Amino acid sequence: MTNALSIGALRRGPLRNRWGLVMLGMLALLGIVGLWGNHYAHRFYFDEAEARGINTLRLSVAVLRGHMARYESLPSVIAGFDEIQDMMADPRNETMVDEVNRYLKEINTQFASSDIYVMDPQGTTIAASNYDTETPFVGENFQYRPYFFEAIDGGEGRFFALGTTSLKRGYYFGAPVTVGGETLGVVAVKIDIDSIEETWRGAGDLNIIVTDPEGIIFMTSQPEWLYHSVLPLTSERLARTAETRRYADAQLAELALTESRTDAHHLYRIAGPGAESEYLVVSEDMTEADWTVSVLLDTASSRRDALTTLAIALLVIAMISLGVAAIFQRRARLRERFEMQRDAKELLERRVNERTAELASVNRRLEEEVTERRATEQMLRKTQSDLVQAGKLAALGQMSAALSHEFNQPLAAARNYAENALVLIERDRVDDAKTNVSRISGLIDRMSAISRHLRNFARKPNQKLTSVPLDQVLDDTLEIINWRLKSADIQLTVDLGNAPLSVVGGPIRLQQVLVNILSNAIDAVESTVDRRIAVTARRNGDVVTITIRDHGPGITPGLGDRIFDPFFSTKGVGKGLGLGLSISYNIIKDFGGELRVENHPEGGAIFTIELTTASTTDGTTSRILEATP
Repeated sequence: MTNALSIGALRRGPLRNRWGLVMLGMLALLGIVGLWGNHYAHRFYFDEAEARGINTLRLSVAVLRGHMARYESLPSVIAGFDEIQDMMADPRNETMVDEVNRYLKEINTQFASSDIYVMDPQGTTIAASNYDTETPFVGENFQYRPYFFEAIDGGEGRFFALGTTSLKRGYYFGAPVTVGGETLGVVAVKIDIDSIEETWRGAGDLNIIVTDPEGIIFMTSQPEWLYHSVLPLTSERLARTAETRRYADAQLAELALTESRTDAHHLYRIAGPGAESEYLVVSEDMTEADWTVSVLLDTASSRRDALTTLAIALLVIAMISLGVAAIFQRRARLRERFEMQRDAKELLERRVNERTAELASVNRRLEEEVTERRATEQMLRKTQSDLVQAGKLAALGQMSAALSHEFNQPLAAARNYAENALVLIERDRVDDAKTNVSRISGLIDRMSAISRHLRNFARKPNQKLTSVPLDQVLDDTLEIINWRLKSADIQLTVDLGNAPLSVVGGPIRLQQVLVNILSNAIDAVESTVDRRIAVTARRNGDVVTITIRDHGPGITPGLGDRIFDPFFSTKGVGKGLGLGLSISYNIIKDFGGELRVENHPEGGAIFTIELTTASTTDGTTSRILEATP
């Protein structure tokens, strides 16, 4: 018994030593990973946040530059107008000043700028777009503004400031008015930036600021930061700002921030109401405007993600270490569990065989699913083709009642002409009888034309794309829908431009698209007073654009994104399947074109079809078709 205990104690001694070494190694590894991993994880997530901030910064700078580029040449263009130069030559002419005031107001409204005004060489405003407002610029002197004295010296003036009269922020462009080589004044254009600033708000942990050369924030997604400086407000900076009255009487203050830099990142700590927040800062200079645009990202989420990642890494390492310790312990007792391991090995082999059989079964099922999916795709393509045909047949069904009227009228007339012809022959009036027979032949030709167009419309189209003459397709379309135009007293105007147009597509399918869209337009205007529909086609490079505009109620707000969905219809029950526009959309896509719809500013809806040009033939005669009731 003693010998057995001694042997057991000897066996447990090395086991305890190995276990202790494993625990020490695990603790050392956790310490190393904790120190190194903390730094690496924070840098990784800060880099990720910085990349997101750079993307936002580039987009913001691009928007600002685009907004400014729209107006930067406007002052010089206005300065070259004869009305402006004539007024500057005779600034005391009140009639001319009044005309320029109204002209500037019209331009200001057209370009959606804030204000446009003209100053004499002393900086006094002579005419302004806001001449009839409560705070007009007329009579105000702005010679202290850089945009004035830079422009009066012959250059291009630019300046951002808070208006001393309007108390509204804006960016100013100035251009000299030169007549006969002499500078007689300056044209200034002020643009609004509030709309851009509004889009920056509500971005969560991301903030955008724009600062002037003195570090004062004049645009920001955080209203409480406005007119605060990220740089110390020294007397020199305040003096330069006051000299140009950039911010009028606004109260300037320093932003409560602490700036710091790591080896890779720029950080701000800004004191807020009840708490202090840390931000990662990325900036870009807009030299043309003398601005600095900065994006500030709250680092709280990045630090939280870094700590979470570090905790997960430490947990994984701890679990791996425990696993290694378990392996050591298992090996130490290997002899005691040899039989158990052999049984476990046999069990494992059985499970492997079972799993292999399961994998083979799964593989067979996957092959069956692939086969079924291919069959389903073939069935789907066939169903789509049948759906297009069903849509056409549904349209034919809706037209059947009126078309029977179209056929009954010629048939009744032909019968009358035939009966009259018999009477005329009996009375030996052969020439009059021949006239009646000719009229019967004309009526038969008319019914044949209607039947031919319906037969072509109902036929399943050839999938091959060819060159399709647009005028011929429109003629065939009008043959099908002309009865609806007459019955609803609708005026249809078709303008195909100066040259024959041909597009890449299928004639029957393109005809179906035009029938569907024109039928919808007829439905839209037949219950209105203004029953006009206009079809226009123009070529622009390699694209032919077809527009169909009605004067109906237009597209209901909120439904524009769903109008091309299958089975979606704004008509009443029994007035359509909701497939026409969906089928038309897919047909145009098959042609490699685009189909879209929007409301016209003057009322009604306008459908636009863009197709690839198939012909470069030029013509000299404008072809304008009119189908009137």
